[in-house]
Amino acid sequence: MKGGVTLAIETSCDETAVAFVSADGSILCSEVASQIELHSPYGGVVPELASRNHSVDLHPLIDHTIARAEVTWSEIEAVGATSGPGLASSLLIGDTTAKAIAVALGRPFYSINHMEGHLLSPFIGYNSIPPHLALIVSGGHTLLVRVAGVGDYEVIGSTRDDAAGEAFDKVGKMLGLPYPGGPEISRRAAYGNPDAYEFPRSMIDSGDFAFSFSGLKTSALYLLQKLGENPSEAVINDVCASFQEAIVEVLVGKAISAATQFSNQLIAVSGGVSCNPKLRECITSAAEKSGIEVKLALPDYSTDNAAMIAFATWQRSQAGIASSSLATDINPNLSLAKTK
Repeated sequence: MKGGVTLAIETSCDETAVAFVSADGSILCSEVASQIELHSPYGGVVPELASRNHSVDLHPLIDHTIARAEVTWSEIEAVGATSGPGLASSLLIGDTTAKAIAVALGRPFYSINHMEGHLLSPFIGYNSIPPHLALIVSGGHTLLVRVAGVGDYEVIGSTRDDAAGEAFDKVGKMLGLPYPGGPEISRRAAYGNPDAYEFPRSMIDSGDFAFSFSGLKTSALYLLQKLGENPSEAVINDVCASFQEAIVEVLVGKAISAATQFSNQLIAVSGGVSCNPKLRECITSAAEKSGIEVKLALPDYSTDNAAMIAFATWQRSQAGIASSSLATDINPNLSLAKTK
């Protein structure tokens, strides 16, 4: 008997995910049924296809994860699910299923903000969450957050238009790279010259912690028009390296500036873009020079996954934060705010 097991479901976008966390906060099992191949021909996520496949994949994935985690239904003491932000049709699948399980088992249900899952993911396995500055960089969000503890968050900066991950993916599509474009740009950038082309560092000297990447995306479009059709592989690599350099410089500069201003000695970086090797290298180096510690989410917990949702559920339970009402609805536009 493991006892005190937490089950969580994540279906905010196009990944169906299920995970179990043990009584001490460690991950017992985390499984993801990816839909990348399904959406790849369209160059982006098709909401109807995503929700339809969540319905097909979720129940078998739950059974598979239970078997891999070697737990029984009776050992589950809390159930969590992502309530937003995300695609409404996708969120409903995981949220409704998790609530049904909680009711059937007579266990508390926790409605978890997807961004809180990312926020806490660098500390998976920790008993508590230390005060820190969080940089969340994903396909849909770019946030700087002051974290005092579980449920106690202050967003001090966000993007005014496109998120960093969205800019990566859209420029990848412009370049004709495979979907999703972000990882492919990162791969190609390793072979390119980051100084080959000059891209704008939008809002890097704005004096606040807001981000803007739409202008950078437009700059890439104009450059590609000048380069003409069928640029060489070397040129594409140089564009990727230069474009990546611009995004990373802004992200790192803003994060270090915020940590310095608010006297944070710890920066935690999470979200899908945190897998980017250049970002990981640059923020680690810049933080070291400033005497700041960096905690990076593991790659497996950076993209959409249920382990981070299970861990957030467990942390909320451990912190004595009340469980959610079963009447709590999903919110596709849910923001990250103090909830403690």
